[in-house]
Amino acid sequence: MTQRWLITGSSRGLGRALTRAALDAGHRVIATARDPSQLQDLVQRHGDRVRAVALDVTDPAAAGHAVQVAVEAFGGLDVLVNNAGYGNVNSVEDTTLEDFRRQIETNLFGTIIMTKAAIPVMRGQRSGHIIQFSSVGGRVGAPGRAPYSAAKWGVEGFSEVLAQEMALVGVRVTIIEPGGFRTDFAGASTSLAEGGPEYDAVVGKAARMQREYDGRQPGDPARAARAILDVAALEAPPLRLALGSDAVAAIERVDRARLDELARWRELSVSTDFPA
Repeated sequence: MTQRWLITGSSRGLGRALTRAALDAGHRVIATARDPSQLQDLVQRHGDRVRAVALDVTDPAAAGHAVQVAVEAFGGLDVLVNNAGYGNVNSVEDTTLEDFRRQIETNLFGTIIMTKAAIPVMRGQRSGHIIQFSSVGGRVGAPGRAPYSAAKWGVEGFSEVLAQEMALVGVRVTIIEPGGFRTDFAGASTSLAEGGPEYDAVVGKAARMQREYDGRQPGDPARAARAILDVAALEAPPLRLALGSDAVAAIERVDRARLDELARWRELSVSTDFPA
């Protein structure tokens, strides 16, 4: 069955791979980017099945316009993919408050803004699927990426609540948690700073690793795109989907450690209740 998609951040990375895969599968797509001229090759190849739309996800008017284009061009919206985002590397101390705000505005508020723009259409249809790009950094605190992790953890909490509400109107929600993929997310899209010498063991290490990691990540963007297409076709998709062996391993390790810590401190935790 063909679907009507809106994908943010379609010009590069996983967003580009997913946009191409959706079009190649015969779906119709509102492909978005800050500069839609970067999407013209898709328009030339796929014609009326794709619309290239200028979008800054932090602008509610632009978000509403993108959704309206989907309604006017395709008659509705079946799948919203909130993919646009970025993450710099630096220590908490050395990251300016302005940089915190910019990253959280794009990664968290951009997701909220786009979701709110799409909800009335999907509620009216009593159908739809909202796919939220989080990250393994939305489940595991990533050293050197405090603004990014803060935003992605926010996406996770927001989307858990959203899923429970949207289930009442026939709309599904899935949180995507990628590990390392061979996109420019680890390259030109990211500002890498090693922070002060006090933080070299974690922040400096993270910056150096990312420089060395670029181009050697285990994740294949094309395979990730196919996995997301498969999930979007399901009647009962997962709430969360980790992508990549590195993401699965990291989440398993941290979740086990959390359960162990919860058990270790259980007696003190429950002692705070009023006496029975």
